[in-house]
Amino acid sequence: QARIAIMVMAMGQRYTNIMQAALRVRSSAAIGHRPLTQRCLLFSATASAGSKNTSSGGGARNVALGVASGTLLTTAAAIAYVNNHVGGSDGLVRTISFYSLAIPKYIQYRAHMIMQSPDEVWDELHEETSKAGLDKIMELQGFYVKSGQMAAANIGNAFPKIWQDTMSVLQDECPSEPFEVVKSIVESEYGCNLNDVFETFEETPIGAASIGQVHRATLKRDGSKVVVKIMYPGVENIFRGDVRTIKMFCEVAQPVHVAPLIEIEKQFMTEFDYVLEAQQLEKVRKNMMAADIAGDASKLCAIPRPHLDLCKKRILVMDELNGNKLITELKNDMNRQMERMNKSLAKFGGDEAEMQKSFTKEFALGENGPTSEQYETLIKLLDAKRRAVNAYAALYNYSVGLIPGTKRKEYQDKSSLPINHAKLIDDLLHIHGHQVLVDGVFNGDPHPGNILLLGVKEGKPQLGLIDYGQVKTLTKEER
Repeated sequence: QARIAIMVMAMGQRYTNIMQAALRVRSSAAIGHRPLTQRCLLFSATASAGSKNTSSGGGARNVALGVASGTLLTTAAAIAYVNNHVGGSDGLVRTISFYSLAIPKYIQYRAHMIMQSPDEVWDELHEETSKAGLDKIMELQGFYVKSGQMAAANIGNAFPKIWQDTMSVLQDECPSEPFEVVKSIVESEYGCNLNDVFETFEETPIGAASIGQVHRATLKRDGSKVVVKIMYPGVENIFRGDVRTIKMFCEVAQPVHVAPLIEIEKQFMTEFDYVLEAQQLEKVRKNMMAADIAGDASKLCAIPRPHLDLCKKRILVMDELNGNKLITELKNDMNRQMERMNKSLAKFGGDEAEMQKSFTKEFALGENGPTSEQYETLIKLLDAKRRAVNAYAALYNYSVGLIPGTKRKEYQDKSSLPINHAKLIDDLLHIHGHQVLVDGVFNGDPHPGNILLLGVKEGKPQLGLIDYGQVKTLTKEER
């Protein structure tokens, strides 16, 4: 009850200024040009004030009428506020649910700041609160998922390591909608059966994010392998309500974050039109191809081609890039190389951080780690060793290995070679540097989940860049 009261007080504070203005405005001409919510409040205030000035003869009836109309219009204003600023009754429930965690935890954090608690107490608080926050995010989804992804990526260098680790699951493991919901959206947007457009359509999504999820499919018209991005139903209204809820909280608790939230709200609202995203994707793709940066496996990166004629407000169809998340492939590479040196994760007691330190120490040839050229030299040496091992295996298999009962030796493919981590960093800087400084058209949301690594099995790693819902532009002067 106390939490609900705090929320209602916050809403009431927002309307204090409007009510004060209403009491100063009496003419219907002034009222007629205002938004619906303000008009309701202005009429309510005018009716209530007018009832006080009635004569005693017919006063009782006018007072009753004034009170009734004032109550009715104030109620209408409250309903309009909930619909326009909180997202309706569902949004109100989400707001209350958010505040039920945010307010007590905020008070708890402030108390520890005042008490100047030691680091171990802060670590326990971060551990407890980040897990509770993750549970709340998984429950509410919407913009809260995006907020968790920001924490995982440590946007603004504002989140403790514990929070980053806890929220990291949101980079790949966002909740998804059932296939029945996806199917209904596809058929609603196209006005026909799903099978009329797609030869195959995998029911299990290959990825899910805060706004939508992605499915593999095959086009019926030409057999192209594509991925189909589906926007969740009602997600735009949910996002708007969630941002406003967090903004209301910050206005009271953390005013310094209000300005960034306003900017975030403006930027994320551009993501709710997949036709626009497809056009942005095509523009960036053409820019990168013209600069000889994107294209086939010989280029620095691959950017998927959108099928513009099949893209709708809630559906984005584009060519499939065959690869895993960059961060996943780098971890897999680390594991392969540590196993090659007989240092598996089990030998570090399951502590991935310790294995990471050992891996870094093993390959750190300079103060800041190996350069791209040093990595390439190491890879060439290991490839020469791999070829020698395969040559010996072939000689063995076609001589001794032909004897019945003899176990044949296995060959090593190029996936056993290390990935040039330093070159990938160089490539990322070059690609995004070109987008920002040369083209002036760039991805405004290049978090780890939006970067793939292709061609690992073939020994030709190549970056794959996806998700162009937030594309920003810079003028020549700004560049």
